[in-house]
Amino acid sequence: MAERDETERLDALAARIAKAKAALDPPKPAPDHHTMAQVGWRMVVELVAGLGVGAAIGYGLDVLMGTGPLMLVTLTLLGFAAGVKAMLRSAQELRAPDEDNAAPDKPGVEREDRPSG
Repeated sequence: MAERDETERLDALAARIAKAKAALDPPKPAPDHHTMAQVGWRMVVELVAGLGVGAAIGYGLDVLMGTGPLMLVTLTLLGFAAGVKAMLRSAQELRAPDEDNAAPDKPGVEREDRPSG
């Protein structure tokens, strides 16, 4: 009987401690509208960096090998492709975790009936 009273007292104390901790926790900050602007600038910088690095390496190789604008054009295009890939990776990071497996609902198909994968 004494053990049950002690257990109840400990449970009540744990509940009071949890309530006090919840009251002391700072409120979560509201989403900032600048966050999306920062992500947009990050994507722009990634694209421009890919273009710049590709163009610089291509120009350097053209000067060293005397091939004219061949390497410049080729590596600039490869740099653009790398920049786009980096932008897509950044956009993928922004997706919510529950959107990864979510497929658009089709009529007559229940969510449980969808193939996983």
